[in-house]
Amino acid sequence: MITAEQREKLRGWFAGRLPDDLFESLLEVTVDREEITVVGRIPEPRLAEDAPPAEREAAVRARIQEFRERTRQDRVEVAREAEHRFERKVSWGVECGGERALFTHVAAPVMTRLRQPERQVLDTLIAGGVARSRSEALAWCVRLVQKHTDDWLSELRESLEHVQRVRSQGPDAEPRDTTTE
Repeated sequence: MITAEQREKLRGWFAGRLPDDLFESLLEVTVDREEITVVGRIPEPRLAEDAPPAEREAAVRARIQEFRERTRQDRVEVAREAEHRFERKVSWGVECGGERALFTHVAAPVMTRLRQPERQVLDTLIAGGVARSRSEALAWCVRLVQKHTDDWLSELRESLEHVQRVRSQGPDAEPRDTTTE
């Protein structure tokens, strides 16, 4: 688990390292054990006020694709440096006109043992056409839980960060140098 301070330093590194004109704003830097995902806002395409929704949607998708192609070299350079420095893969995403698009990102395998009732849930999702495999069904379940429990998960993450801070101050912690503070 990464601490709030580590997350802040990571975000700061990306904010300082990314070319100034890459994003309008850096929206989020998310990190786990395998991957860092960097998402920024890009400008919306200029359209007439009365542009129909289909035109607006096509323009936003084209803008995202144009951004992805135009900035590939800059993003690859930053990603290589970050992957070496932070020992995690870097993925990219953008937000444009209310649409969010993630570029190639890590799909990490996760092993789990499920009992028959849990496997039956996954198999029902497959039979119902919600998923094509147990792996996809499990990912669907995780997304559903995440969608409906964001507040609870945020509170749990904050609690874990507090536990890590307390542990780091325990008897086995390295003494802090207070002469420079």
